[in-house]
Amino acid sequence: MRRMEDNRRTEPDPLLAETRRPPLRHVLAHALKGRVAFVRRRLRAGELGSLPVVLVLATVWIIFQSLNENFLSPRNLSNLSVDIVGTGLIAVGIVFVLLIGELDLSVGSISGLAAAVFAVLNVNNGVPEWLALIVAVLTGTVTGAVQGFSCAKTRVPAFVVTLAGLLTWNGLMLYILGTSGTINLDENGFLADLTSYYFTTDAVAYGLAALACGSVFLASYLDRRRRTAAGMPHRSLREIGVRTGALAVVAFTTAYLLNRFQGLPLALLIFLVVVAGLDILLRRTHYGRQVYALGGGVEAARRASLNVTGIQTAVLAVSGTMAAVGGLFLASRIASVSQSSGSGVLLLNAVAAAVIGGTSLFGGRGTTWSAVLGMLVIQSIASGMAITDTPTAIQFVITGGVLFAAVLIDALARRSQEAHGRA
Repeated sequence: MRRMEDNRRTEPDPLLAETRRPPLRHVLAHALKGRVAFVRRRLRAGELGSLPVVLVLATVWIIFQSLNENFLSPRNLSNLSVDIVGTGLIAVGIVFVLLIGELDLSVGSISGLAAAVFAVLNVNNGVPEWLALIVAVLTGTVTGAVQGFSCAKTRVPAFVVTLAGLLTWNGLMLYILGTSGTINLDENGFLADLTSYYFTTDAVAYGLAALACGSVFLASYLDRRRRTAAGMPHRSLREIGVRTGALAVVAFTTAYLLNRFQGLPLALLIFLVVVAGLDILLRRTHYGRQVYALGGGVEAARRASLNVTGIQTAVLAVSGTMAAVGGLFLASRIASVSQSSGSGVLLLNAVAAAVIGGTSLFGGRGTTWSAVLGMLVIQSIASGMAITDTPTAIQFVITGGVLFAAVLIDALARRSQEAHGRA
């Protein structure tokens, strides 16, 4: 009898247990406090990620939407998604160069040279478009490889070699174009379709959004399994789910807005595929790890038996290739090539997009998606200025201010990483 009474005394009272559970607001407050502490630790360590540029982009969109309600309209966002492609592709190539702690000043001239080669071959000499495209892209690859090999062998800084390349390739472009000055492209040709073709079926945009979300979740989950098996730190399933959910919101919202105008632009699809492919190349391959290692220090890379000459040559070749591809998209957008192709603020916008997006000027930190975010900021400012009839001079001032802030944040992050022994 006593044993039964003792058992009853030790059984928990369901009502009492329910009252001991912390209220939901306390659980949420504790979770929020933990996330804030996590963000503070990352800020102190200089690991800001893409947070600053996302905040800047959101601020820019809010300001221009308040000034003109058409800024976030489906039509303007669709045009914005196409406008970022040409310069954005060039900025992606710049990311590769910045990762090894160098700078390529010749990308603007290479883009103009590639466009001129295509126009002269296809329009003036009747060469098929597919062959002219291949030759134009290879022109960028060869010019970039020549500059990279020169930098590696002479150990002259890349910005000096590419500065000479800027003048050389621009002069070669003017020579190729000759006295004609401007060559109009076939508006019904394949190159023109790169920036004028839209997938009008709604399922294409939504399908791409679903594929992107599924791919990100699968890649994160497999990475978690590998890290767990190796006993390494890994993301929780909850964090993976939250990240995938946030991406899903952005992706499906974008698909909805694009479908409300003309559908998914072919140019945007190509841009995203190229950026994703190069991101995998950088973060998932032996070549990519070598690029990041070289950004940590040339002498350290040499002592680690890395092929510094081969890596620098390959990096500048990638930059030249992306400059050529970007130049072809820019020519497609206006359906012509002229003596001013590749000039103006193209170089500055490409470098600014990479830096504003979060790629470090000191090398070793950044991704190809940095160029996408940075290009969105720059082109959003340009688009907002055009809609609100703001003078171009103000656009330059604002873009320069954003670039200065990005460089300042990069420098402070670098100093913080050095203080924590992570640089």
